[in-house]
Amino acid sequence: MSYQIGSYKLTSKLLLAPMAGITDRPYRDVCRQYGAGLTSSEMITSDLSLLKSRKTQQRLLQRNEPSPRSAQIVGTEPHVMAEAAKFNVDIGADIIDINMGCPAKKVCNKAAGSALMKDTKLVAKILEQVVAAVDVPVTLKIRTGWESSHRNALEVARIAENSGIASLAIHGRTRNQGYTGHAEYETIRQIKHAIDIPVLANGDIKTIEDVLFILNYTNVDGLMLGRISHGQPWIFKEINDILVNAAPTFPIKLEEKIDTTLSHIDAIHRYYGTDHGVRIARKHIGWYLSNLVGQQQKLLKPLTKEIYPISCSKKQLQKLESILLAL
Repeated sequence: MSYQIGSYKLTSKLLLAPMAGITDRPYRDVCRQYGAGLTSSEMITSDLSLLKSRKTQQRLLQRNEPSPRSAQIVGTEPHVMAEAAKFNVDIGADIIDINMGCPAKKVCNKAAGSALMKDTKLVAKILEQVVAAVDVPVTLKIRTGWESSHRNALEVARIAENSGIASLAIHGRTRNQGYTGHAEYETIRQIKHAIDIPVLANGDIKTIEDVLFILNYTNVDGLMLGRISHGQPWIFKEINDILVNAAPTFPIKLEEKIDTTLSHIDAIHRYYGTDHGVRIARKHIGWYLSNLVGQQQKLLKPLTKEIYPISCSKKQLQKLESILLAL
């Protein structure tokens, strides 16, 4: 049960979606630990003049990460994107991923991300120049189109295949939908049957049943998991076990989930430093607590109110441990 990107045969067909502000080094590490076939950096600007900023530095890949290492770049100018791809390969990227799927206004207002799907000639130029600039596989993330009356993902997919893109990930929504409404998979199914490169489906994957339905309906080669992994990185193992019919499949014990949660939060503190790390950790703590309190969701708000005001990393971790051990 693997997924192929160029010469890289991944260990799983479940890949972690690049997510700005989320898929940092600590998050990538914990998802790989539980069997994500590939993790990618957060979205990295193609403007190399911004590389010295703390935010960009923390988003860059590190050579001590397991291979293959994927870096996602975003931008609008073909030659600038090509230079950004070369830079990321030089610092250790084994795969370059191009973002044409981000719906955020601050990205689309600069005609980047999913806004690029409005200009297929520019799409072709970017893909061709980036592929030509590096000797590693280049992948692409798109949406089904700009809006419901402008679903051109099939056209973009064919451009991608002709440009030498090694793998295509498709989020089943238009840019205008953002993350509202429901993802649709018919467009993804049509694309999978129309092109020969590997295709990943993304969007509204919330349960094991969703996984099985999407794989069967679209016949895609793999899935890109995003929000489903928040606060439960072990979801990769749980789904992988089902897909390979591992027998017997033992549920992950609460003790292991608690250890993973504490280890991840500690890694965030160490990666960002204590002050910044405390702030970054809060959203992850909220997600972990939401998953771990289970049927006791009425406890979630009081628990987060109790832990969110803490500004000391040591006290934050200690308080989180006391809450988790009481579950």
